[in-house]
Amino acid sequence: MGTQNPIAPPRAQSAAGGNPTRPRHHTGGVIHENTRHTTRFTVIGNHLTQHRELSLLAIGLGCHIQSLPTGAPTDIKSLAARFKEGATRIAAALRELEAHGYLRRERVRTATGRIITRTVSCNQPGHRRQPVDTDCPAPPQPRPTSTHRPQPRPRKALPAVPQPTQAAATALHEQATDLLSTLRRHDPRLLLSATDTAHLAPGVAAWLEREVTPTAVRHALTADLPADTLRRPAALLAHRLTAQLPPPPPYRTPATPPPVRHALRTCDGCDRAFRAPETETHCRDCRTEALAAPV
Repeated sequence: MGTQNPIAPPRAQSAAGGNPTRPRHHTGGVIHENTRHTTRFTVIGNHLTQHRELSLLAIGLGCHIQSLPTGAPTDIKSLAARFKEGATRIAAALRELEAHGYLRRERVRTATGRIITRTVSCNQPGHRRQPVDTDCPAPPQPRPTSTHRPQPRPRKALPAVPQPTQAAATALHEQATDLLSTLRRHDPRLLLSATDTAHLAPGVAAWLEREVTPTAVRHALTADLPADTLRRPAALLAHRLTAQLPPPPPYRTPATPPPVRHALRTCDGCDRAFRAPETETHCRDCRTEALAAPV
């Protein structure tokens, strides 16, 4: 009875206070097998790759744009041709990046008058280490303590628009104003102020004077608008009114006015009815007899 069972394992000794128990190893999770890059690589911050508010598509698109060389096309059409997500999802991802400061899209006018969209990719929103290469916004600087408030920068004047003849400008002004005020029904971004409408109305009147229907004018102003934000829609409309102005209508010979038809009146000599101006009192026969009579 006092003999112990030699097959039973000895009692496990408890761990000493200075000897912690063996840690548990998790079998799941990622394991990195990294090799140092020496060429063709891009440094991207974890604040983008691990962003908690951006969608996976926006994060991937932001990484792709940061890896592109300067001057590479990043418009929605080019990105949709490169990836299979489609233009709608790519446009939504670009808006996410723009909302969080990783992307900035600006409307600029070239030397030839064409308006293009310039995309600025910011690898670290809120910082500007290399202004020449990244063109990212600089961090806000403290305002100087001054009693004078800074004056707002004057707004750039709108481009000139075609001008109609004086007669057409007066006759078509109301129709041109109504057409411009209803453009927002076709695109809410084309909501124009009263000042912008007054500036653009002569250009629309010049189109109407050239026998272009209001429907055709509206289509020329609203078709193929950029998918991104219109920073100044009035400037875009002014450019289209000038650049796409149709030629004058072909010359037409003025129609010959119809002959004047005088009212009937009674001859003072023979009481016969005849047509003549009010100055004539005798018919043609009586006037002939009067001329043939001897003096």
